Amino acid sequence: MDRILYYFRPDEADAFYLFWSKQLLISLLIVAAFYLMSRLFQILVARVGTRLCNLTSSDLDDRILDRVSAPASWLIFFAGLYFAIKRLPLPEKLNAVASGALFVVNIVILTNIAYRVLDEMLSRYGERVAGQELSRQVMPLVEKLCSIFLIATALIITLKHFNYDIMTLVTALGVGSLAIGLAAKDTLANMVSGFTLMVDRPFRIGDRIQIGTQAGDVIDIGLRSTKIKGLDNTYIIIPNSELCNTTLVNHAYPDTRGKGRVNIGIAYGSDVERAKALLLSSAASVPEVLTDPAPEAFFVSFGDSALNLSLFFWVSDYTQLFATQDRINCALNNCFKDNGINIPYPTRTVLLEKDPIHAPQD
Repeated sequence: MDRILYYFRPDEADAFYLFWSKQLLISLLIVAAFYLMSRLFQILVARVGTRLCNLTSSDLDDRILDRVSAPASWLIFFAGLYFAIKRLPLPEKLNAVASGALFVVNIVILTNIAYRVLDEMLSRYGERVAGQELSRQVMPLVEKLCSIFLIATALIITLKHFNYDIMTLVTALGVGSLAIGLAAKDTLANMVSGFTLMVDRPFRIGDRIQIGTQAGDVIDIGLRSTKIKGLDNTYIIIPNSELCNTTLVNHAYPDTRGKGRVNIGIAYGSDVERAKALLLSSAASVPEVLTDPAPEAFFVSFGDSALNLSLFFWVSDYTQLFATQDRINCALNNCFKDNGINIPYPTRTVLLEKDPIHAPQD
């Protein structure tokens, strides 16, 4: 293969070397200037920025400044390097490769800075506003969504810089998202319902809830389902979409106090007022029964074989309700025996009449 040799006259060679020396010198000066700017930026952050952040009551700005100062200084330096390479009269392909690589590096650093700022802001939201429970459940998902958004934005900017048609990519992502949404609509419905439960907070972890005939303590609120420990130590998993579309009872809201009821019947002819007083005194003898609100006794109805009374009482914790009711029942049984108040058995009177047609003739 023939080799092509380029020859310059002495004056052309001197001009060529002079031109390239000038261009390289300018580029080196640009790199040096941006390097000095990055160092100056670090000094300003360490001295001025820290003092300004100390003037505020929040530590959010301190944390953001601490996390973004290093990558921001690198961004300044690589931006200068990008401009220095971009301006050099290199061959087109070599210039495109070198400047493109530096552009990608700058986009990566800029995306990292944006992620660090969002991460600190989301952490502050989770700690101060959402609370520990909501932060533990929702913030990881929100961070992942923000990361995906930042990466997609950086990818679109990079492709746009290299003159790629991004509309095809966006269309493909839209069609793919629609197909995934249709295929996983039930899962997505549970995830949206889980997010709704975490934001609306009809119940919290540790609360005792009742759904129909099922009752138990909430042990975890996930994005797809909620885990409940039943009163009989069973493990109940309920999809979040069902919890959002059904009526439930939260025994721990608005506070942990629980109200109990004891129904009892006394024999006809008994002293009702005396029986009501014994109900109240029996409830007062149990330490777990609250005095505010105080126990209440009522004559409810006339039964088939008894006068029906009801005792209402409160306990400080709904988990003590059954044990407290047991102590009240034991106290009532002894108290009624000592005071001569009978608790009757159900009775039924049957009247037999003779049939006059089939009756024997005398």
